[in-house]
Amino acid sequence: MTTPPPAAQLSADEARRLALRAQGFLGAPDRRSGVRGILRHLGAIQLDTISVLARSHELIPYARLGAVGRKTVENAYWKDTHAFEYWSHAACILPIEEWPHFAFRRRAYRNRPHWNHDLPDGVYDQVIKQLRSEGPLTATELGGAKKTNDWWDWSGTKVAVERALMYGEVVCVERRGWKRLYDLAERAVPGPLLHDELDDTECVRRLVRLAGQSLGVGTRADIADYHRLKGEQVDAVIADSGLVPVSVEGWSKPAWADPAALETPPRGRHRTTLLSPFDSLIWERARTERIFGFTHRLEAYVPKQKRVHGYFAMPVLAGGRLVGRVDPAREGGTLVARQVTLDGPKAVPAVAQALAEAATWVDCTDVRVERVDTPALREPLAKEIARILG
Repeated sequence: MTTPPPAAQLSADEARRLALRAQGFLGAPDRRSGVRGILRHLGAIQLDTISVLARSHELIPYARLGAVGRKTVENAYWKDTHAFEYWSHAACILPIEEWPHFAFRRRAYRNRPHWNHDLPDGVYDQVIKQLRSEGPLTATELGGAKKTNDWWDWSGTKVAVERALMYGEVVCVERRGWKRLYDLAERAVPGPLLHDELDDTECVRRLVRLAGQSLGVGTRADIADYHRLKGEQVDAVIADSGLVPVSVEGWSKPAWADPAALETPPRGRHRTTLLSPFDSLIWERARTERIFGFTHRLEAYVPKQKRVHGYFAMPVLAGGRLVGRVDPAREGGTLVARQVTLDGPKAVPAVAQALAEAATWVDCTDVRVERVDTPALREPLAKEIARILG
């Protein structure tokens, strides 16, 4: 693909600030729109099974809005069918308005020639019939999620309802604990949105546009990764997406930006906060290194003896920079910073503030710092946390 001449030339700092504003970390947050506004703004909030301070989909609005009640977060996502869960960047909560945009993916699943699980005859139809008469239901309520205790050994009912989810005949309308609650799309999705009328090209074009808006500025790979599109899919539509080509100092690849974001220089207050490793600001490693000069890797699935920063190391954002990371845990009313990495002594106040605020949010009254990569900074960090908590 031939990239048109850039509409603007951005410094690395300008690109970083555009990205921060687009992701909701620069400027005053729109508290009136709350969690639902964050969801619409980001377009996708990743789900994950790991829960340390809280689950990742709770940490995302917290990082932008501060101490939002966890029940408030869940209600904002699921009450009144404001959102649905589907495969985007990964398993994600998506604004219900985006239902039509994923028609291309639903069609691809329906046309898939093979599956990893066999489906007994009649089970799919039985699941749909049961949901129609009794739904919404969990897989357990439908007849059981597993045949054995092995996590991969799904029952026929679970295979059927998950296949119906991918086809778009069934929707996940809520998570109860960590179980999906399924209902028929015809009942859960508002009528004006319940269609697959957009062709594949139009679906992808809209998702590329939305990804560009949520990123502020990004390369082809950044934009493709946001909703896990293929590079060639992006190439086919980006010229008509409404995004404009830009060049960014220090970036080796061409970039595209949201033209509305270029109209006003990013200004305002920076958030200081702990970030979920699954936060969309940092979920793409190459982009995180390019923008922040920060190597980010989730080590939860790395053998313990090979971990460098800890099981669930959460980067610390302050002043628009990533200034360290914390591997947290909870012991009763104490937030435990099991391992802390600091970008020098200047990072101490910001990391202390981030830890103190997080502790208050999860109803902890104390913070215990165990290990710091620079041992001499452990005591100053602990004292600053104690001062903030009072």
